[in-house]
Formats: sequence, C-alpha cells, structure tokens
Amino acid sequence: MAPVYSAFAVNKSGHLQVSDVHSIYWEECGLSTGVPIVYLHGGPGGGIEDSDRQYFDPSHYRSILFDQRGSGKSLPHASLEDNTTWHLVSDIEALREHLKIEKWIVFGGSWGSTLALAYSQKHPERCLGLILRGIFTLRREELEWFYQKGADMLFPDFFEPYKAIIPVEERSDMMKAYYKRLTGNDEELRLKCASTWSTWETATSKLVVDPEYIKKAADPKWALAFARIECHFFVNGGWMQDGQLIEEAHKIKHLPIIIVQGRYDVVCPAKTSWDLYQALGGKDNTNVEYQIIDDVGHSAHEKKVELALVDAADKFKSIKA
Repeated sequence: MAPVYSAFAVNKSGHLQVSDVHSIYWEECGLSTGVPIVYLHGGPGGGIEDSDRQYFDPSHYRSILFDQRGSGKSLPHASLEDNTTWHLVSDIEALREHLKIEKWIVFGGSWGSTLALAYSQKHPERCLGLILRGIFTLRREELEWFYQKGADMLFPDFFEPYKAIIPVEERSDMMKAYYKRLTGNDEELRLKCASTWSTWETATSKLVVDPEYIKKAADPKWALAFARIECHFFVNGGWMQDGQLIEEAHKIKHLPIIIVQGRYDVVCPAKTSWDLYQALGGKDNTNVEYQIIDDVGHSAHEKKVELALVDAADKFKSIKA
C-alpha cells in the first residue's frame, strides 16, 4: 500500500453562495485536467483539514474539498438554519455545476459516508464511483449505540463526564438533552456542552485513546460547530426515513464502490458497513469491494486506514471521467 501523498498546495479556492443564508468554502487541488473527486468531511460539522487532500494523487486527480454549511470556513459559523441532509446534497450539486464538472468520484468517511450515500442515491448519474469509510447511515439504533447505551460499556471513564453534565431526569434521551443546551441562550453552558460532546467522540475515535486527538475538542469554535450541527442532524434523524440509505442502496449497485471499515470502530460499528455491503449485493456484486481492517477503530487518521484509503483512490485511477 502506498503512503499518503506529500502535502501539496491548493490551486484555487473560494466561497459559493448556496442560499440567502449560507456561503460554503471550497478548494480545488491537484491536476486541473484530472479525474474529479469530491471529498465529503465528517461530523456533520467537522470541516476539512489540510491532510484531507493527501489521499489523492495530485498528478492524477482534480480533488475538490469543501466545508459543509456551518462548518470550517463556511459562513455563518455553526448555523443550523436551512441546514439539513438535503440542503447539503443540493450544495454538492451546486458546487459540481459551479466547477463545470460532469461526473466525479465521491469520497466520504463517517458522516461523509452518510452524505455520499444520500447524494449518490439522489444523483447516481453524476457519480463515477464511491470510496466510503466507517459507514454511518443515521439509523436510530446506530445513534443510540453511541450516544445513549452501548459504547459506554467500552469507554465508561469517558462516558461519565458526557453523562454527568445532563440532569438524571433527562438522561433517557441524551441527544435531546444536549440539543436543548446546545441551542439554548446560556452561552457558558452551550460551550461546555459542545466541548463535552466533542470530547466523547474524539476520545473514542481511535483504537487506542489519543490524548493529542482529544485536544481538538478544546477549541471552542470547532467544538461548537461540531456538536451543534451533529446534534441538530441526529435529533432530526437526518430528515429521512429510518434505514432509508440501506433500503435505497440498490440505486447505486451498478457503481464501483470500495468500503473501508475498522473492525473495532466504536463510533460507527462494523455492522452498519456489513448491512450496506449486503444491501449492495454482497459478494455477488463484483462492483463492490469490502475491506475490514482488523486492528483499527473509527478515525481516518490511523495509519492503516490512511493507507487503505490511499490505496482505494489509487485503484480508482482506472476510472475515466
């Protein structure tokens, strides 16, 4: 497997006004005449990082990255107004049209895999293929496993402060309780809840707890967008039917798809990726490649996951725009 590509600069960037409220930040890297590939970040609310470019060979790919509504450099920051799965799907199309791209490869991990599935199922004719990591489909059982009951059995020490901030009488629905505070008028409590929510997720993202990775949650600007937007999407079930992305997987069975999944992913357990793989036809569908990496967790920043994603993007070099 090839290592990640060396750091390289952005060719051009800008803001695209996608509604009366929202302006999304985007950047383009690599070969201007190359095969287009769009990177969908996690969260929702996580924003892009410079290292996100490095999966894509800059001598082959024209890579497009952007901050979703309310995230990163997009404006207004941490805004929940007109911010739903389907607004983001329409933003991807608006960006594709703005950049005059006919079709592209769609690459997304965690929430990015959710958005990639939603987009590709709505616009399969615009997709050359999909590279998906740490599959998350927004089913209620997936959300409750991580935010309510399940993952706490493996990380009780980190779950304790996440739980403690919510009064006992409200703990039967932790997401709802957090949402009330993350959208409330008490700024101090809002920031405290954002940090606590984000710490729970960063602490559980790697196979081995990484104190440096947890420090991300100490940045109040990042944590507020991450926690507010995630919670907003999750309490609303992504504005789709429960299980919709699995049930409608047949719409993209004809596309080349690579799924990369950590065996010990606590944030997005492997069962979801397996359910998706089966819905796509499983081993009978030669368009789909399913990879379980045995000794990693959820994060894309674990070395074996990085290598698998670079390898997946390299395999897709045979695809022509």
